[in-house]
Order: sequence, then C-alpha cells, then structure tokens
Amino acid sequence: MRNDILVFAEHFRGTLNDITYELLGKGRELAQSLDSRLLVSLLGHEVGGLVERLGVADQVCLVDRPELKEFASDSTKAVLEAILADVQPRLVLLGSTSIGLELLGLISARKGIPCLDNCTRLESRDGKLVATCQIYGGKVFVEVALPEATTLVAVVPGSFPKEPGEVASKPELRNIALPPVLPEARTTFRKLLEPPSGDVDITKAPILVGVGRGIQNADNMSLAEELAAALSGVVCASRPVIDQGWLPLTRQVGKSGMTVKPKLYLALGISGAPEHLEGMKQSELIVAVNTDPNAPIFSVAHYGAVVDALELLPLLTEEVSNQVTKKASA
Repeated sequence: MRNDILVFAEHFRGTLNDITYELLGKGRELAQSLDSRLLVSLLGHEVGGLVERLGVADQVCLVDRPELKEFASDSTKAVLEAILADVQPRLVLLGSTSIGLELLGLISARKGIPCLDNCTRLESRDGKLVATCQIYGGKVFVEVALPEATTLVAVVPGSFPKEPGEVASKPELRNIALPPVLPEARTTFRKLLEPPSGDVDITKAPILVGVGRGIQNADNMSLAEELAAALSGVVCASRPVIDQGWLPLTRQVGKSGMTVKPKLYLALGISGAPEHLEGMKQSELIVAVNTDPNAPIFSVAHYGAVVDALELLPLLTEEVSNQVTKKASA
C-alpha cells in the first residue's frame, strides 16, 4: 500500500471535463502534503492526445481500447479495478457525476473498498486525510477521517478551483496489465441526446442575473431581462422558475442544472436551497436580494439586501444604465 493519489479522468469528445482539472489540482496538493505521487487513469479510445493536458500528474495510466470509446460501466469498471490492483493507491478521486457515482458504487461493492460521495472538501492533517461530505441533501456537512487503506471519494463538481490542475506537459506513461478480453457490456451506447441548440451557455457567461420564486410571475421576467441587458449579462434561474416554463432548462442553476462560476452572480428572490447553492457558490462575487433576512442564500453571498427584488429591479436597471451612459460619454 502506497500513499499515492489516483484521479479518474472524465472526458467528452476529446476534451477533459472541468471536474478532472479540479481533482488534479486537489490531488497534487494532497500528494505534496503526503510526499507521494499523483497518478491519473485515462480510459477511452484514441484519447492519447489528452495525455499532455494531464501534465500536473506524475504518471498517467493510459488504456486505449475500442471497447472504451463510449462509457460502459462493465468494461470501465474492469479496467479501473486492474489499475487499482496494480497501483494500490491510498486515495482514488472521482467526480460526483453520473459516471463517477456509478463506478464508485460498483467497485466499492465488488471489492469491499470504502467509499464516500458528495465530498466538498479534502485536506491532509498530520498525514491523515480528512473529507467533508454533504448529507441529507446538503443540509448537513460531516467530517470523515479516511482510513489508510484504499478509499474511493466522489467530489461534488465546483468544490475546488480547476486552474491548479490545468498544467500542460508530458507526464510519464505507466503500463497496466489488463485482461485480454474485457467483460461483455450488459448495457450498450445507442446515441447521444443533446438539448436543442441556440440558447446561451450560462456556464460561460461572466455576469448572471439569477431569479427565483420572488419574481412571482412570468410577466416580471422582463424586469430581470432588462437588468441583464444593462449589465451585458444573462438571465438564469432556480428550479421553481424552470418548472413553471418561464425559462428553458438550459438556464437552470443547481444540482439538477448547471454549475456556474461567473464573476458576478446576482440572486434575485432566490431563497437558496442546497441544490441551488451547490451550482453557484463558487461565483467570484455573489449579491443576494431577498425579503427574508434568514434566507440561506445570504450564507454564501458576499453582499446582501433585505428588500423586495421587484421593487429593486427597476431602480437598479436605471442606475446601471445611467452609469453605462456616463462611461460611454466620458
């Protein structure tokens, strides 16, 4: 048993997912504190071009086989189990995603390896690894001291910054002894269903105007649109607004929607359910407006105002427009 950290790399259509970079950055930090190595498992077909994007790692366990072109839990599980047997890491980091959680449960059950999911924090304390995880839908956070034996941990996307993991270089490749024939997949990939194109990508917008129940009805959505236009931003929403059909699903922020990290997140009439906070709490600047002084949104906001968002919106839009006009004429 070693102190090595192993990251499972998720990728899609030739691009590494952000959660991979988050895990790489945190993995490098933990490896340094434990005086150990950072390893990465990269599984797929014709994915060798991604190796240089994993430069923060000491070694990459690259497995390139046609059976791994599309994700299938049976074959991916078999390969990852072979990597674990060879590497024997102390900690395995996966994303708390549909792929990561499926592998977490399968491997833990089959191999008797302890596992944790919904992790939001990881640190080393005097050589011991301590994880903070969400339970009860994010209403409670618990600290868990990890055993020294191999442990699987699924991390909530957005919990760590991705920049420390974005290092381009040529890490060492590690050969892994694999079974000559992978298990036949019990489920097979048929086709990818994507949402309709044409809408904006809120994950790329630097300024977001988020609205919740406090917007009250569809007619008031125009007030948020006017403010977003003045700020050169985009309107997004919490789930209740999406469920009403006032905005498309592509604008939903939260656990069942998008994870966003804009420079400014203006939360208008959003109470701050745990599922919503999970999707926006990493924003650089959060300004919350709500009539309830005890609304959970204020627990993550940098600035807050206890006022009716519908009363504030026209005034705020006017002030922003005036400032833009003054700047343009200066």
